[in-house]
Amino acid sequence: MTIRDMFTWKLHGNGRSIDPGTVVAPDERLSVPITVGIGLQHVVAMFGATFIVPVIMGFPTSTALFFSGVGTMLFLLITGNRVPSYLGSSFALLAPVAAIAPLVQGQSLLDGPSISLALGGIVITGAALAVVGAVVHVAGAGWIPLVMPPVVTGTIVALIGFNLASAAKTNVESGPIEAVVTIIAILLITVLFRGLVGRLGIVLGVAVGYVAAVLNGSVDLSRVEAAPWVGLPTFHAPQVTTAAWGLFLPVVLVLVAENVGHVKTVSAMTGRNLDRYLGRALFADGVATTLAGSGGGTATTTYAENIGVMAASRVYSTLAYWVAAAFAVLLGLCPKFGALAASIPSGVLGGAGVVLYGMIGVLGARIWVQNRVNFSSPTNLLTAGVGLILGIGGFSLVLGDFNLGAIGVGSFGALAIYHGMRTVARWRGTDPQLDVPAEQLDPDASLAR
Repeated sequence: MTIRDMFTWKLHGNGRSIDPGTVVAPDERLSVPITVGIGLQHVVAMFGATFIVPVIMGFPTSTALFFSGVGTMLFLLITGNRVPSYLGSSFALLAPVAAIAPLVQGQSLLDGPSISLALGGIVITGAALAVVGAVVHVAGAGWIPLVMPPVVTGTIVALIGFNLASAAKTNVESGPIEAVVTIIAILLITVLFRGLVGRLGIVLGVAVGYVAAVLNGSVDLSRVEAAPWVGLPTFHAPQVTTAAWGLFLPVVLVLVAENVGHVKTVSAMTGRNLDRYLGRALFADGVATTLAGSGGGTATTTYAENIGVMAASRVYSTLAYWVAAAFAVLLGLCPKFGALAASIPSGVLGGAGVVLYGMIGVLGARIWVQNRVNFSSPTNLLTAGVGLILGIGGFSLVLGDFNLGAIGVGSFGALAIYHGMRTVARWRGTDPQLDVPAEQLDPDASLAR
């Protein structure tokens, strides 16, 4: 594929409508006004999650948005403009980012040195993901589901979310009234509204909580007033420490699963086999995450929110993602917007965290349900049960200067338990239910899906 082919999109039909029974393929486009409109829809879809992650981490929001746009552009380039995807802020790194500063310096994550420690971990994560992408590109992706079956992946996602419960509690205690208002607002917006408004429940709930905090006199707007409208985002340099390896590397497993799932989903929706781009997609996300960590942004990952936009519009044109990425970069060049995000009180963030962390945890269980994991199998049951307790309970492993945090202990523990028990069970023939879907044992089990 030449560079000219990469940046050539065929006009779909007349460019103003989509033919019945067809989709706008990744290498096709609609008219310029419609393409810009679709791109703006992608901005709105990604904004809530991409915005809230750096806010909760204590990162500069404008910087995170800037690098999400740049990262998306890199992703499109590396995948040859054939895999439509937006790279937004990853929730998977919330827990290790929250843990790194107290572990190393006993500090919160709201100052420069602490942010640098977290960025060092993000760089490690991105580099490791890029290496995995290179291996997949050369060797194929068949080994991924063998190493990380759904019972393990679901366990890791669940323990990452539930591991953050204590962090949410600490923030809630700093502003209980604002936290309760935020939680109630998120719940009501999510259940009262459909479509876009419902999907933005968390960020709109934070806005309601912010208003409550302003009325309560808990917000300092002096920095917002002083910040300029246009300017470069705030950059921070990473600081890599030994402790970061054990905290951040387990998250690579989640990012691999997210990217593979995204490519598989887009393949099914477009009717095109995109498996040959799996390695490139993983490598691209790794490069984007490494770049973001090198400058002060959050780790990136492919966004399910934007898959929803594609499913609704039937437009999979990668040109629309270039539009979305350009808008994200422009948002990143507005310091006043970043200052406004930084003024959100801890109580509001705690309320959002209660909802968000719980959702991440339950998403792990959703992986089990969707993949019909059979918990009648002792191997599956103990893999999930022990892994969750290790992660949620805060167990750690210290070997000299190397510290494997709770997420690492839980993640690698789940991997070791699954493969160890699976090997012994197959050798001894003691776990015949290991690979049997749950509904084959109990017909009513399928009702859970």
